[in-house]
Amino acid sequence: MAEPAKIVIVGAGPAGVRAAQTLVAAGLRPVVLDENPRWGGQIYRQPPAHAGFSRSPKALYGFEAAKAEAIHRTMAELLPRVDYRPETLVWACDPKQLHTMHGGRETPVSFTHLIIASGATDRVLPVPGWTLPGVYTLGGAQVALKAQGCAIGERVVFAGTGPLLYLVAYQYAKAGANVVAVLDTNTFVRQVMAAPRLLNQPATLAKGLYYVGALRARGVRVEHGVTLDGIEGGGQGGESAGVQAIHWRRDGRRHTLACSAIGLGFGLRPETQLADLAGCRFVFDTLNQCWLPERDAAGRSSQSGIYLAGDGAGIVGADAAELAGRRAALAVLEDIGITTPATAMATDGPDALTLERKLASIRRFREGIEQAFALPRDPSADWPDDMLVCRCEEIDARTLRDCVRHDGVTEINRLKALTRVGMGRCQGRMCGEAACHLLAEASGQTLAQVGRLRAQAPVKPIPIAPMLFDENVAAIPEEARDE
Repeated sequence: MAEPAKIVIVGAGPAGVRAAQTLVAAGLRPVVLDENPRWGGQIYRQPPAHAGFSRSPKALYGFEAAKAEAIHRTMAELLPRVDYRPETLVWACDPKQLHTMHGGRETPVSFTHLIIASGATDRVLPVPGWTLPGVYTLGGAQVALKAQGCAIGERVVFAGTGPLLYLVAYQYAKAGANVVAVLDTNTFVRQVMAAPRLLNQPATLAKGLYYVGALRARGVRVEHGVTLDGIEGGGQGGESAGVQAIHWRRDGRRHTLACSAIGLGFGLRPETQLADLAGCRFVFDTLNQCWLPERDAAGRSSQSGIYLAGDGAGIVGADAAELAGRRAALAVLEDIGITTPATAMATDGPDALTLERKLASIRRFREGIEQAFALPRDPSADWPDDMLVCRCEEIDARTLRDCVRHDGVTEINRLKALTRVGMGRCQGRMCGEAACHLLAEASGQTLAQVGRLRAQAPVKPIPIAPMLFDENVAAIPEEARDE
């Protein structure tokens, strides 16, 4: 007799919520694991539930307020029919079993079918001074505003490139923060040239243009085609006093802007660690400029019973994440023998072919986004030798370059083994891409040729104490505990 299906969804953002909705409509009760205290993901992150924090959805999400409320409402209605586990970190994946941490306790979660909707994180490319107090990723700056109701500083500069650069700057300005400038490393001409592809999603393009116009109308300085030279700290406390200014240049002219905080980001990077630990096969994706798990149009990975949806499988945006979550859930239903047309009708959602057609259309729009907001060419070429690349292990650019020059390293995991880059608390989530760029530049290879940084558990920091005494974890010898 076949084993009953136990379906687990990792993530409760747009993809995870729509996947859960589709499965519930088919009469199933999935487990939904959410690292956050409340559903919505990063894009539709909810403010804390405690009293004293009150901002309207319109204030929090702007044009996306209706979509955010729809996701929040849908999940609230699903709660009696799903096994929802908030504040639960999935830190490892074995065959048919996840390892989770909740309330300081490690708990295994078994599955027969797994939908990974793990979302994305900021793509970090360092600049001199990026480790100073007051330098945040764009996502971190957004969390501070949405979840904590505060700005990251009194005079804020947003720098880097990508749609999120303008969205976060607009959200800050609209909330009343003092946004000094937006510094985009891509030229305005490049963004205009991408317009034909961006017109594939005219409403989304219009919102982006509105954000830029609204920033300029509020007196925010918007500069294109800049090169970021570094971030200056100092004051009475030295470097520990935090950000004082940002230095940049354009057309050979150098500029300095006084500021107290910087939001830095170069687009988004998919969170693929769980797919890696699950044994999924990867391929280099030229559009996203990174290694992604292979999947078919329905979201099936190379591993039977593992499905991928949303930005965790390739940056697609919130709208596409909803579609991909539905499509992955329909694939699960197909694979366990539940007829899909009825379930599609029950959830008032499009059928599988329509979902795939819409997702293909959005990918064409994403090609325009990547053209308009491309990564800087050879970003590591100007990094000084004494600049930290891996802040966890305090590894600078000189150490990595010397390893290439003297040891002939050409592959990223070999560089990791010899230098410890990517072995710290972030497990390469922050420094991994920077290390790959530097290795590619120093060895004269492409990003695809240097390979990918293989994931290791735990994918995010976890406390060690529960592991010492948890009955679900293999016992650690007493002598090892004393070391």
